[in-house]
Amino acid sequence: MTHQDTDQGQGGRLNPAVFHGSVAGILIFLIYTIAFTDHATAFFNAGLDWIGRTFGWYYMLAIVIYLAFVIVVGVSRFGKIRLGPDHSRPEFSLLSWSAMLFAAGLGGAILFFVVSEPLTHYLTPPVGAGGGADAQRRALVQTFMHWGISGWGLYVLMGMALAYFSYRHRLPLAIRSTLYPLLGKRIYGPIGNAVDIAAVLATVFGIATALGIGVMQMNYGLTYLFEVPEGLSAQIMLIVLVVSLATLSVVSGVNKGIRRLSEFNLLMVAAVVLFVLLQGDTLMLLNALVMNTGDYLAALTGKSFETYAYNPEAQGWFSGWTVFFWGWWIAWAPFVGLFLARISRGRTIREFVAGALFIPLIFVMIMMSVFGNSGIGMVEQGLVVLGEQAVNMPQATIYTFLEQLPWVGLTASLVTLLSIIFFVTSADSGALVLSNFTYILRDVNHDAPIRLRIFWSVLIGLITLALLMAGGLRTLQSAVVITALPFSAIIFLVMIGLYRSLKIETGKLEARQQVVTGNGAVLDWRERLDRTLDAGTHDRAEATIRHAIRPALTELAEELKLRGQQASLTERQLEENQLACPRLRVDFDGAPSFVYEVRTRRMQPPSFLPADDDYYLRLDVHLADGSVGQDLNGYTRLQVVHDVLNEYQQHLHFLTQAGVDGSLENIPGHQHQLEGDMSLRAKPA
Repeated sequence: MTHQDTDQGQGGRLNPAVFHGSVAGILIFLIYTIAFTDHATAFFNAGLDWIGRTFGWYYMLAIVIYLAFVIVVGVSRFGKIRLGPDHSRPEFSLLSWSAMLFAAGLGGAILFFVVSEPLTHYLTPPVGAGGGADAQRRALVQTFMHWGISGWGLYVLMGMALAYFSYRHRLPLAIRSTLYPLLGKRIYGPIGNAVDIAAVLATVFGIATALGIGVMQMNYGLTYLFEVPEGLSAQIMLIVLVVSLATLSVVSGVNKGIRRLSEFNLLMVAAVVLFVLLQGDTLMLLNALVMNTGDYLAALTGKSFETYAYNPEAQGWFSGWTVFFWGWWIAWAPFVGLFLARISRGRTIREFVAGALFIPLIFVMIMMSVFGNSGIGMVEQGLVVLGEQAVNMPQATIYTFLEQLPWVGLTASLVTLLSIIFFVTSADSGALVLSNFTYILRDVNHDAPIRLRIFWSVLIGLITLALLMAGGLRTLQSAVVITALPFSAIIFLVMIGLYRSLKIETGKLEARQQVVTGNGAVLDWRERLDRTLDAGTHDRAEATIRHAIRPALTELAEELKLRGQQASLTERQLEENQLACPRLRVDFDGAPSFVYEVRTRRMQPPSFLPADDDYYLRLDVHLADGSVGQDLNGYTRLQVVHDVLNEYQQHLHFLTQAGVDGSLENIPGHQHQLEGDMSLRAKPA
């Protein structure tokens, strides 16, 4: 995927309804929070308690359904569909992809909770008394629940839907596109705008919550290292610092700033975890990791439905922890989902589901187990202050924890730096995503202009400051849970729309298999053998286009027009020195178009076949969904005609079958599939 960062947004334009609607909602919130701080604090706290009591069961059920859906899709026949054209391949290596998954999906909040959460669950569990081996095992399982596969199912669902509709069907890179199978062209009207505004608001408050938690931790880290006083003044300076760094990163784009920061981030996390593992009781920590993993897998089903209905005294804990975490995951889903889509083009759904679910899960389980068990062990050995901090001042916990290990000056500095980088990667990714949400991109392979990314980066900082002024951690938790509630319903619609579209997609593949192709009947077997063994030179490819492909498509286009079909023929040239290739397109009212295009591809000749040149040209057939892997080199005009008719017949059969199941107007726009490459130049044939 070619990425270019231009201030023109590759010919797109601002989406005024989504942009102004989102900014208006945010400004109302900022004015209310800053002007009426006490009232806002009371309102947010009451909102969190009310949602926890009223919708706790709903959050639990929703998270389970989201996760079950993505797993079923991943292992089903849908799993082999690519998030992009059939010929696309991943842009990023597995290491870079994994690093960006981890950094964008978790953010620096994991450093805030990595010691404090297991300790809090150990000392003050929702039910029963704290302390002891059983409480320790339950504490780690509960921590795994909040940070594990359940939440990542949300990210995978949103990322899969956005990548599928945008990169495979050329719809806008926005939440509204995922509802196309349900709403059709109405996604471009008020309903689509409302969906995108809800996504922007949820994203903004989700990122601001994570950034606010991180600022609290960074503030304490500077107090610990340099005696910088804790308070709003220091937090304002930190917000300015993070926003400034995030702006520099997001301006440089995904391939440079965000990818490199994420890779560096992952290496630093691995170094810190390895240090803690080797400095502690290594064998015990490794044994505990295996046991914690087994406990988590065994308890996953039961814990996923645990609402504490028979323990009213645990409802406050349930709202403040589990409901908060599920609301936070939901609020981050559009942001992380779009970012995952942005870095996952070309992977199959099965690869995407497996990687995005389990790679971050492995990182999280190792980190939480090593730090959590080490911290609990310190408390059991008499470090009472660590347990008190975990419950009452969690931002200080990791520094007190590191004091018990060698080289505290180095490790504390590293953790503080890691906190900054974590939140820069979250803020810059968030600014990029919010820009794309509020901008109509002409080409989904590019991003919104730089000036819009800077705007959202600054606005994220202002919202974070307002939330901190309105009461700190409790208000941050309340805001994210409240804004996540309406968006959780949209996610269910996304799930239904994605399933409908995937079902149609596999129906198209089945239609191709049901229609018997007849090209072999018009091709002598010796000719087929000659073409198989004879690589196509530039001259041969040019001759095939001139004498076979272009005349065949021209004749077909004219005949289709005579029969009342909306056929057109154009030529597209990939590069100056490449051959101009013909492209036949047949449009249908209210249904996806038929596209048959020939593209040249420069190939290295295999060593086991004779070749006169250093390279040869394939003449690949591309349909709306990408390459079908067929080379037309050496075809005669009649053979090309039969090949086009085979594909055309299969397309008509697919439209017939799809029309039986539902409206063809709500099938994503296959006709736009090949029009997004800005490097192509088209001219009438």
